[in-house]
Amino acid sequence: MTASSTGRRASGSPPDEIPGGISTGTPHEFAPEAPAARLWNRDFRCFFAARTVARFGDGMVPVALAAGLIAAGYGASAVSLALGAWTACFAGFALFGGVLADRFSPRRVMIVADLMRMAGAAVLAADFATGDPHLWLVFTLAALGGVGAALFQPGVASTIPAVAQDVQGANAVIRVSEALMAMAGPATAGVLVGFGGAGTLFSVNAGTFALSALALFLMRMERPRREHSRSMAADLVEGWQEFRAHTWLWSVIAIWTGFGLLAMGPSLPLTAVVVTGEHSPTVYGVMMALLGAGDALGAVLAMRIRPRRPLFAGALALSGFAVHLLALGLDAPLWLLGASFVSAGTGFGFWLVMWFTTVQTRVSAASLNRVHAYDVMGSVTMVAVGQLLAGQAAEVFGAREVLLAGAVVTVVVMAALLSVRPVRELRSTGAVNRQV
Repeated sequence: MTASSTGRRASGSPPDEIPGGISTGTPHEFAPEAPAARLWNRDFRCFFAARTVARFGDGMVPVALAAGLIAAGYGASAVSLALGAWTACFAGFALFGGVLADRFSPRRVMIVADLMRMAGAAVLAADFATGDPHLWLVFTLAALGGVGAALFQPGVASTIPAVAQDVQGANAVIRVSEALMAMAGPATAGVLVGFGGAGTLFSVNAGTFALSALALFLMRMERPRREHSRSMAADLVEGWQEFRAHTWLWSVIAIWTGFGLLAMGPSLPLTAVVVTGEHSPTVYGVMMALLGAGDALGAVLAMRIRPRRPLFAGALALSGFAVHLLALGLDAPLWLLGASFVSAGTGFGFWLVMWFTTVQTRVSAASLNRVHAYDVMGSVTMVAVGQLLAGQAAEVFGAREVLLAGAVVTVVVMAALLSVRPVRELRSTGAVNRQV
């Protein structure tokens, strides 16, 4: 079955409950790999460079905000509000970014987003360099950074299948880069902050966005003109209709919102509390590095493993996160705890490649960015709510008990994903570019 015959749902055709038919094979059967040489074309190299340098800069932001605000005499609440402003604007404006990316060239929208974030970081660099930053300005520019990220992120969804013949391979390569930059960014920031403070960090951050915009500008991809609705509201409705048309899509997001609220969200702050309290901040840093290494490992595995039922395989990989929460909750020995961080990262890295590739090769190209925006908004919002409620839940039940409950929730989530037939039996298209 060719990719063109199974990829995009034609206008007016029924929703693809199980696109491409039902797999009768085992989850260990793999589709043929696309030629690796088809991946590293000019446009993909530019896009890879843009994502790599921007992710490196993103990793500096939390360190820069925390170091700068605390050095200026502000407390943890100011840091929390600044980071919260970024997250809230990212979640709130993602749909707007999706509409713009589908109406216009995603590349142009991403360049504008990079330039917006570059300007904001440059102003923050100057403000922190004075040694007495204006809190209202920090909050405003943190929010502006979240808006910029919201405008940028939806365009990624359609850019990858537009510039890469091997979509799964492209997602895997970019995921490896993102995982490595997630470790390198904060580590570099930790070194630089001792030399130049937050002003220096935000100067470097502004430079990364400038380089990202330049790399995107050098791309040669062309996007055909598309008809769009007369209003943004109508565009959002059209995107929602496409979102609802795929049972596997909305089922995963519905299940994932519960996962973010009850397991993933609470685990982020409580992991820091448990590991730092029982061991030390240094051990926590090492564990987070192991988590990033596992994430990269999962993406590397996704380069080689091409399951015929990608969401089935991805759901099974989430078992690594359940093991991780179980080890935290049971106060496992340090070596086992480290192994659990690697397993969690590996599971997530593999799942995300499977998920992004499935969305990019199954959803209509005309509304892909809006659909991805609905995905981002739902996922990020519930994770943020879970983070906010984690402290209160830990006070009532205990941090380890909440983490153990998260392990149970993860197993339930895996079972729920596998119980949905369109999710369980959705077949791979071969992960090749099928943009129309």
